[in-house]
Amino acid sequence: MEDASRLAPVLRLVGEICARIPFNRLLGLEVASLDPARPQVRIAMRPELVGNFVRGSLHGGVISSTLDFTGGLVAYLGVLRSLPPEPIEELAARFARIGTIDLRVDYLRPGIGAEFTATGWVLRTGKKVAVTRMEMHTAEGVLIAVGTGAYTVA
Repeated sequence: MEDASRLAPVLRLVGEICARIPFNRLLGLEVASLDPARPQVRIAMRPELVGNFVRGSLHGGVISSTLDFTGGLVAYLGVLRSLPPEPIEELAARFARIGTIDLRVDYLRPGIGAEFTATGWVLRTGKKVAVTRMEMHTAEGVLIAVGTGAYTVA
């Protein structure tokens, strides 16, 4: 079991870093939960995010970007859980080194709704690469997309 007192300041820092990423702000991504086992990211629909103007559905690029961000967050939290205690500065620097190696997205249904939530979990965390699985749902619980990502974590 994780040492909650050790993880709490790091999780706060991760939340602050995520909120400061300009592209996340542009999309309106919000880290809703930093649960190390299954974090959640939310995004509210806005006219600027429409991909199909006839349907009014969320753009596929927004969906893939949200899933990619969620996967990177999952990868970092997976690494964090397996590390021995380190100074918070080193843990923050490690977050900056996370990078996407591969991302696969399967679009299952149009993203129609007012708000969407992406969740993810670790499939495997190694010393250099983490593999994650992500899902994106409407506020009503309709699954609109799934993704699998590989991320550098060294």
